[in-house]
Amino acid sequence: MSSLFALAIGATLVLYALAIVVASLRLARGPRAQDRVLALDFIYVVATLAMLVLAIRYDSSMYFEAALLMALFGFASSAAMAKFLLRGEVIE
Repeated sequence: MSSLFALAIGATLVLYALAIVVASLRLARGPRAQDRVLALDFIYVVATLAMLVLAIRYDSSMYFEAALLMALFGFASSAAMAKFLLRGEVIE
């Protein structure tokens, strides 16, 4: 791995961590529930991207599988939260 590639991966991970911190602030301070749900969606998307960058860095397929599971569970939880905010219940 070239030094420029390693530097780019490191910078990407730092920026993803900064994005998660900013989204966590929105999650904690969001004035409405919709803002909090959107911040939580953003956090899981950025965490999935960070897992993919780690998979490239360590050349491991295990990170790709973990990123796939994170995306699957994140989508299911987003759908459940949207239904809860819309109707007030998840299971009818």
